[in-house]
Amino acid sequence: MANHKSAEKRVRQNAKRNEINRSNRSKLRTSIKKLRTSVAASDKTGSLELLNPTVSLIDKAVNKGIIHKNTAARYKSRLTKHVNGLA
Repeated sequence: MANHKSAEKRVRQNAKRNEINRSNRSKLRTSIKKLRTSVAASDKTGSLELLNPTVSLIDKAVNKGIIHKNTAARYKSRLTKHVNGLA
């Protein structure tokens, strides 16, 4: 348990940050799953509508330090390739 005032503050900050990171990661994963489901159902229009918001969430996750930039590039590349393959 934290004994110093600064350590107690650190514990509070870490808990708050952990919640924010968990929420952002959850939004990202949900968005990716929705897009993958749409692609699996061969829904061209739905997939195209979901692609831009999902790519935007991936970029935001990189800026917030939730995922690595190469991981983000890989996600974006694969998702875009799958959506474009529906034509």
